[in-house]
Amino acid sequence: MDTNALYKIVYGLYVLTAHENEKDNGCILNTVMQVTSDPCMVAIAVNKQNYTNEIISKTRKFNISTLAEGTKFDIFKRFGFQSGRDVDKFVNFYDTKRSPNGVLYITQNTNAFMSAYVKQEIDLETHTMFIGQLVEAVCLSDKPTVTYDFYQKNIKPKPENTQKKGWRCKVCGYVYDGENLPEDYICPICKHGVADFERIL
Repeated sequence: MDTNALYKIVYGLYVLTAHENEKDNGCILNTVMQVTSDPCMVAIAVNKQNYTNEIISKTRKFNISTLAEGTKFDIFKRFGFQSGRDVDKFVNFYDTKRSPNGVLYITQNTNAFMSAYVKQEIDLETHTMFIGQLVEAVCLSDKPTVTYDFYQKNIKPKPENTQKKGWRCKVCGYVYDGENLPEDYICPICKHGVADFERIL
């Protein structure tokens, strides 16, 4: 099976944020879709290893900041390549506002944000799907949304020429040095699984 076919699905890229006990956290998300219009509800799928998943499961609320073209790779590194269990992702980052649900949203290179309360939680083995009812939605600019394809072609740094053999993560570029990639291997940087690794010779 050629999993590259999945990259032909149109994904947007978002910063998903949550808040618990004075702690703010966020992660990069590419799975957001509207599922109903009245009431207006969206579905998000969040990896269970993400600290944001844990917070949303407890607090039952989240915000989605839709990233626009022009977003720098630093945003993806800040919110996607480190865990909120280990670092404060918002330290020295001031391009935020707090919505009425108490959760931050990103104002830098964001064309819209949405606030939701969780109505349903579905276990998807490696991920949790949260169905959230929107309580606020605001357009911030007319800039086009960053798609996953745009990110791959225009934002993510190109892999450096290397003589290493092994497996490269197609999402963040991390290289696993080894002949055989374990079936249950998870990228230590972006938390993607083996389906998102490619062989390098």
